[in-house]
Amino acid sequence: MTAARSHSTTAQGVQGTLDDLGTPLAEVTFVVVDLETTGGSPAESAITEIGAVKVRGGADLGQFGTLVDPGGEIPPFITALTGITQAMVTAAPRIDSVLPAFLEFARGCVLVAHNAPFDTGFLKAACAAHGYAWPAFPVIDTVDLARRVLTRDEVPNCKLETLARFFRTATRPCHRALADARATVDVLHGLIERLGSFGVTSLEELRGFAKAPTPEQRSKRHLADTVPSAPGVYVFEDTRGEALYIGKSGDLRSRVRSYFTGSETRHRVREMVGLAERVRTIVCATGLEAEIRELRLIAEHKPRYNRRSKFPERVLWLKLTVEPFPRLSIVRECRDDGAAYLGPMSSRRQAEEARAAMHEALPLRQCTQRLTPRLIERGRARTCALGEMGRCGAPCEGRESAAAYEAHSGSARAVIAGDVRPVVAAARARIDRLAAGRRYEEAGLQRDRLAAFVRAAARGQRLGALAGCRQVVAARPAFDGGWELAVVRHGRLAAAGMIPPRAHPRPYVDALIATAETVFPWSVTTGAPGGAAAAEEMECILRWMDAPGVRPVEVEGSWTSPVHGAERLREWIDNAYATRGLGESRSGRPLK
Repeated sequence: MTAARSHSTTAQGVQGTLDDLGTPLAEVTFVVVDLETTGGSPAESAITEIGAVKVRGGADLGQFGTLVDPGGEIPPFITALTGITQAMVTAAPRIDSVLPAFLEFARGCVLVAHNAPFDTGFLKAACAAHGYAWPAFPVIDTVDLARRVLTRDEVPNCKLETLARFFRTATRPCHRALADARATVDVLHGLIERLGSFGVTSLEELRGFAKAPTPEQRSKRHLADTVPSAPGVYVFEDTRGEALYIGKSGDLRSRVRSYFTGSETRHRVREMVGLAERVRTIVCATGLEAEIRELRLIAEHKPRYNRRSKFPERVLWLKLTVEPFPRLSIVRECRDDGAAYLGPMSSRRQAEEARAAMHEALPLRQCTQRLTPRLIERGRARTCALGEMGRCGAPCEGRESAAAYEAHSGSARAVIAGDVRPVVAAARARIDRLAAGRRYEEAGLQRDRLAAFVRAAARGQRLGALAGCRQVVAARPAFDGGWELAVVRHGRLAAAGMIPPRAHPRPYVDALIATAETVFPWSVTTGAPGGAAAAEEMECILRWMDAPGVRPVEVEGSWTSPVHGAERLREWIDNAYATRGLGESRSGRPLK
């Protein structure tokens, strides 16, 4: 009855009760948490340390801190960053025993973290992996608060180290969990003091403050007025017509309108909205066409506010050179020169590890000189120690003829073409030998090399199979009962369309094929052997074709995967990364 009277009184314009004001911030119990991990992705990395501090009304109520055994190696660059070594976590508890204690410590509190999606992402993944329900914690991100409260004149960025200096925290962040959590507590208190000038005094107001749209977002809402409700691509442009940001959506109007609401919290995107003067849209027939057009436009215009897909030309390839004594070279351009190419790969590190895996199995020369028989006969070829170590047949010294060396280069060509067994067998034998000798860090290095090789080879074989087909026509069920159509030529989307529900498909298929783009089998500009599309575009097409219900309509060419190719080994590699030891399976037995 009391609650009913309070509601009625408030509705009549009379001052409400104290209950209507929400939970005062001075009465809220915050648990400020920070994690250290072996990497940036919960799917591929593990927690190495948890630190948390419980505070209420500015008073410290307790703290929680422990190292965590990640169940695998800690990368050297992580050790250099955090100071956490493999020896430090050897005797530490595993996450399955740490997690219940942390959840109990944080029970009934508001969770606070600096860049909260990172920390909560790892904690949620750990809960899911070990059968714990993730509590419905209210979450506050100090990064979001800092972006709303502080100006660029006050702080150049919202990194924890920058905010710690600005607020003069008692504890300096040092990439250790408990110290960083203590620093975040002081940052939180400093931000809450600033929030008083914005009239934020309750938990409910605090949670809504960081998500509220900025004045710039509110003032630009009219840009979405003429955007159609259809699948396609949208381009935010400035006053000069320069593309600021390019995206795609199944419903252009709904997606573009979301940029002008509080649901858009990315600082860079909010800044972009403030600069935008118009939104140009390109309506597409299907979601696949929208995704492909987005990739092509980003690669062409390289908008300053897009972060991914801007430089498809930066992929790397492992090239078996065309010369009397071929060698493996890392190149950025893939040419139609008769050479064998492995890839594409996204980083030089992956390319170097894949090359090292091949060198473990094949005694190819590793020197960079252009070696010719005449140079060897004159004794002017540079020599190295690999010949003495048995890692090379030493053709530079004349100990191996061009004909004998051809056996090694022929094996390398066979590996790149699709038979990865020699490289995998050599790497697995070495991993097993090192693991048996408890040389786990070295075994981990060999595993990383093998993984880089397998993933590069599998990617190349999948893309090469699609690119080798002159034409593939496929149909995918649409939500309205019709069909989405795609015509793919040499790996490039040449046309896309729709078949209405209950319509005969043949006329639509014939019309789409007749109007499809002409595609040549190879293009130097894209750097794709046997294909005229960038690797990311072909991967989008393959994901679309892998969806349930997709049916091939026509296939011109041989769309196959090598019997002894790398695709079948990808699952084994993923499982190897999930194991407790570097050379052991989940049961503790050596990997076979």
